[in-house]
Amino acid sequence: MALIDLKNISLALGGPKLLDGVDLRIEKGERICLLGRNGEGKSTLLRLIAGALSPDDGEILRRPRLRVAMLAQELPPEIGGSVREVVAGGFGAAGLPMTDQAHLIDHTLTRAALADVADDDYATLSTGNKRRVLLARALVTEPDLLLLDEPTNHLDIDAIAALEAELARFAGALLFVTHDRAFLRALARRILELDRGHLRDWTCDYATFLERRDAELRAEEGQAAEFDRKLAVEEAWLRQGIKARRTRNEGRVRALKRLREERENRRELAGDARFALQDGERSGRQVIRAEGLTFAWGQNTILRGFDTRINRGDKIGLLGPNGSGKTTLLRLLLGELAPTAGTVTRGSRLEVAYFDQRRAQLDETRSVQDNVAGGNDTVTVNGRAVHVISYLKQFLFTADRARAPISHLSGGERNRLLLAKLFTRPANVLVLDEPTNDLDIETVELLESMLVEFAGTLLLVSHDREFLDNVTTSTLVMEGAGRVAETVGGYSDWSRAAKSPAAKPVGARKAARPRGEKPRRLSFKERRELEALPALIELIEFEQAELHDRMADPSFYRGESGERVSVAKSRLAELEAELLQLYARWEALDGLAP
Repeated sequence: MALIDLKNISLALGGPKLLDGVDLRIEKGERICLLGRNGEGKSTLLRLIAGALSPDDGEILRRPRLRVAMLAQELPPEIGGSVREVVAGGFGAAGLPMTDQAHLIDHTLTRAALADVADDDYATLSTGNKRRVLLARALVTEPDLLLLDEPTNHLDIDAIAALEAELARFAGALLFVTHDRAFLRALARRILELDRGHLRDWTCDYATFLERRDAELRAEEGQAAEFDRKLAVEEAWLRQGIKARRTRNEGRVRALKRLREERENRRELAGDARFALQDGERSGRQVIRAEGLTFAWGQNTILRGFDTRINRGDKIGLLGPNGSGKTTLLRLLLGELAPTAGTVTRGSRLEVAYFDQRRAQLDETRSVQDNVAGGNDTVTVNGRAVHVISYLKQFLFTADRARAPISHLSGGERNRLLLAKLFTRPANVLVLDEPTNDLDIETVELLESMLVEFAGTLLLVSHDREFLDNVTTSTLVMEGAGRVAETVGGYSDWSRAAKSPAAKPVGARKAARPRGEKPRRLSFKERRELEALPALIELIEFEQAELHDRMADPSFYRGESGERVSVAKSRLAELEAELLQLYARWEALDGLAP
């Protein structure tokens, strides 16, 4: 007998049906990923399977004495106590007796690497550690069916890898929702997609699913186009006039009415969000420079003697365990925190847009549209006034949803809203702290494409390995004890370098000096030269940018003689050569001891 069998399930929660005649059968040991757009009803389906909701119609058959455990997307506010007590609460949630369960609790705490914090207060833990505790709570009962809703949210990469290993050993059936494509590829053997109330079912890997799903959608588009063509022909026939109406076939009229009803009831495929950044003024070549950066919270040293230089166009990923100081490093680089020692120099003409993973920029007391437009009816996009409702539709908010308070939004919708708010301002530096949490895969891929095309500078904190690989060009890794490693490429490049014993130490930027050889020190004249270089470079870059702007204007070529155009092009070449020489000189002087 199947673990659970859903037959013709329908459910609506105040709008179109989230589930419309859904059938689903889950067998022992299956590994199933549930996909779908934000708001399609994935979490609702999990809650229905868990028994927290009842369907409007249909039947759910469960195997006798079936044990089901669930990790919800949001942290339940009512849970409290020590870590051990929270984990032990899994038995009560599953309706199982607590007798003789101490060994299972200890075993689960050990496997989840929580034994050292078993007596800590759950309320004092970070969000990521709270989710680890709740996962242990779900696993402690050794369920037959485990339901996970975005289990990688707020977990660091090491914790995600440990979770993958734990779930690979898990003997029961697994049904999970995720936006993490690497996690999906590692675990899923069957894929379900919830789309407009219906459940599509593929027994294949993710790559094969994408091919089959796209082919099915193309076929659906063709059928819809043919249906619409036939409906248009029948509508034209009915409007032909008196002569046609005298001879019209009543059966054909009835058939037309049925076509109209079918067209009215058709649910269109949700469109993609349309993210577009407003490019800010071109920043200076050097965006941020940190020298000897040191910072500590009490006895905890976050950074010690950290040096880096971030140039225009760099796309830098920040990695590290939860609590290692990634957000602190961002705040230091942006000037929101003062370092204990060292300096941070920020370049000219910086326009920074900051995505905060805690979504503190959103006002819970205001509506969706007021959060974006500040009470106005319009927002300015690329110098043009756009009605806020029209703008929000690009981020998949309907008019009704745009007027609703944000307390009604799901986690994915809140992230989309924060992106919508962020992109109303021009920016040449984007700082994104965990932007993919709760987003569906389609929106993650859209954001990914936009960031790849972004001409400015990006600082990105993320635990989504595939997202990091596809977007970033270099990586800073918080290694603990104040050390920060630096490597070229994304997560996979750093991972290979870190695991290879023959690899050059990650973050080593200067050639090793022969033993005993003293570094040459800067002379007084060279030190003065080095101090003057940034201002000189900035002046040349400013002239270069002005010349680019003049030459980009079509009127420049109409209003200037051919000789002046030639002079402008020659000057542009001179500036480019001059900048290359200055940067080479800067690199040379910067490599000497102060």
